[in-house]
Amino acid sequence: MLEPGILIFIYFFVFFIVATLIKNNSIVDIGWGLGFVITAWFLQLQSSEAHLPQMVITLLTTVWGLRLFYHILKRNFHKGEDFRYAKWRKEWGKWVIPRAFLQIFMLQGVFMYIVSLSAILTSTAVERKTMIPLIFGGILIWSIGFYFESVGDAQLRKFKSNPANKGRLMTEGLWRYTRHPNYFGEATMWWGMLLIALGAGASIIAVLSPLTITYLLLFVSGVPMLEKPMKERADFQEYARHTSKFFPWIPKK
Repeated sequence: MLEPGILIFIYFFVFFIVATLIKNNSIVDIGWGLGFVITAWFLQLQSSEAHLPQMVITLLTTVWGLRLFYHILKRNFHKGEDFRYAKWRKEWGKWVIPRAFLQIFMLQGVFMYIVSLSAILTSTAVERKTMIPLIFGGILIWSIGFYFESVGDAQLRKFKSNPANKGRLMTEGLWRYTRHPNYFGEATMWWGMLLIALGAGASIIAVLSPLTITYLLLFVSGVPMLEKPMKERADFQEYARHTSKFFPWIPKK
């Protein structure tokens, strides 16, 4: 029986080959959400019995992953390599291929496996449970996260589509309460997934899933990488003084 870790390795290896051929490592971002959908359905189809919590996790992962896949595909279609990956390509020089393999594609594969632990441990739980309060609590928290991510993305997309906003910061809608509503939403969804997993009898090790994605978004590849190029801008400094970095909160006066 194929292990989810091997499936994820094959998935990102295919993306690595394509990215190397077209010289665009940023396509890995397109594969992020879709990879979780494939992993969730892989686990679902391998299950020998219908298990409500696992079915819920599969459904929620599919809704989130396909939306994110479509959103990033539409945003990046016909565009060149993202500035972050282009910078690494220049810095890595002749070592770009092996370093991209390890530091972009395989590293994302490791993170995908860890973040998928809620689904993986639910599918392998020895004692399968259905603790309804935790299941419904998880769905509620996931729904709040999905709202912040999907609405935040939609508001930003609409803002950027207006030529009059070129060069301006998005500070309206959900972006008035958090500088990164989409990142807050993504982290929140995985905390909801954790509750569902625990309600299914999954090991407490599943907590590594939301902890990892929250850490990555807050301190590694999310907030820091997006805010670093803007820190010298006066308008961003003013925005940052009034607006919560991650968790939604009433703007400061």
